[in-house]
Amino acid sequence: MASIEERTNSKGDKSYRAKVRLKGYPVQSATFKRKTDATRWIASTESAIREGRHFKTSEAKRRTLSEAIERYRKEILPRKPKSMKKQSLQLTWWDKQLGQYSLADITTSVISEARSTLLNESLGNNRTRSEATANRYMAVLSHLLNVASKEWEWISENPCSRISKLPESRGRVRFLSDVERAALLGACKESKSSHLYPVVVIALSTGARLGEILGLRWQDVDTNKGRITIQETKNGERRTVPLTHHALDVVKEWSKVRRIDSELLFPTKRNPKTHIDIRSPWYTAVKRARIEDFRFHDLRHCAASYLAMNGATLAEIAEVLGHKTLQMVKRYAHLSEAHTHDVVAKMNDRIFNQ
Repeated sequence: MASIEERTNSKGDKSYRAKVRLKGYPVQSATFKRKTDATRWIASTESAIREGRHFKTSEAKRRTLSEAIERYRKEILPRKPKSMKKQSLQLTWWDKQLGQYSLADITTSVISEARSTLLNESLGNNRTRSEATANRYMAVLSHLLNVASKEWEWISENPCSRISKLPESRGRVRFLSDVERAALLGACKESKSSHLYPVVVIALSTGARLGEILGLRWQDVDTNKGRITIQETKNGERRTVPLTHHALDVVKEWSKVRRIDSELLFPTKRNPKTHIDIRSPWYTAVKRARIEDFRFHDLRHCAASYLAMNGATLAEIAEVLGHKTLQMVKRYAHLSEAHTHDVVAKMNDRIFNQ
């Protein structure tokens, strides 16, 4: 049921207050200067309510992106402890850039333009964000808008759904030559930090991330079976990796001087419950070894590259590194070409030389 009420103010100006009443829905009202506009509004509002569009549109006009971000921080981010800190920083950028916009005004074109700003924004030292980083920023915004659409019903659809991901590079593959590796290990042995050498050996041997290594507890290490179990991984799944040869010997020696007041392999001197920070001794060792353009995470690339060059398949490399798909390890495919050639050659010998 709809109605239009004519009103006249003290100056004699007329206005028309339109109301829409539909069973099961709150009363909607609006005021217009012309009766024809009021009539049109009634028709469109009734239609939108029956089709389930009206209240989402109203919420989208009433709510800002800042409000959505604030609610997302409170309700959604706590469920994502591993990515909470990084995504919180990304949301802060979106809040500063578009927070004042109503959700109704957060259109595909507005987001696309903001992404261009994100890519071209200077980070100092002639650096800008990569396409991969921009995709991560877009991912958290898209998830927020999905939640706003499907769970909160603040918007009718996610405008990010019509924006394609940016193409990403295959990824960096920097591994140490035999000479560089020997120089680095020598510098680590001579470091003032006794922790550095075993940490680097484990990284080179297993391909584990720095955080995974520093988080290791003695209960995660089985020197008898030659393996370590990484409880806290990036993808949230526990993984076990072999510990063999020199790395196993190093860990066995390290266990002889372990601290009895700490479960950690690499605790700080002051707090046995906190792991060490090796950034300073690491940078010093790399500098002393005269190695250019090399980061700790590149030790993970070293392990993967050495596996590929020694005949490991991409599936095997993915299993060791803890990747769920082969996409992340395709960057090492060219390093295993010689092994692949040998496999194909053996197959051909067998089927054609019987």
